[in-house]
Amino acid sequence: MLRLKHVKNEDVGGMLIENSKDPKKLRIEKLEPRTDGTLCLNGRSWLPCYGDLRAVIMHESHKSKYFIHPSSDKMYQDMKKLYWWPNMKANIPTYVSKCLTCAKVKAEHQRPSGLLVQPKIPQWKWDNIIMDFITKLPKLSQGYDTIWVIVD
Repeated sequence: MLRLKHVKNEDVGGMLIENSKDPKKLRIEKLEPRTDGTLCLNGRSWLPCYGDLRAVIMHESHKSKYFIHPSSDKMYQDMKKLYWWPNMKANIPTYVSKCLTCAKVKAEHQRPSGLLVQPKIPQWKWDNIIMDFITKLPKLSQGYDTIWVIVD
């Protein structure tokens, strides 16, 4: 059961009618009570800072067998459809960054960097030409994601 003292302990920016300085003022975002006693913001359940409730919800959203460790962006997009709490967008990446499974998987997909080797300097210009493509770069506004590198 939601207790008013737990609601008032957390600063929700005057979104409760009881905490508002001007109750007649029309607010676009306000916490509204449901018939089951919970509060919601624009149809999303507000999770109070009570015990480890938020951590439990994040744990279930990240580590359950139905979700299989989503990224912080995916997890936020999924959770924001159902839940809301202050600073939620910052709390989720912090939680995901502490997941050891995600850290191990990320490390396995990174290729170990090799030693840089100085190419032999040729005697004459255009005597030895090396070409390569660097791909999968972030796309530019024109849509390009590859660089053609030519070394003379």
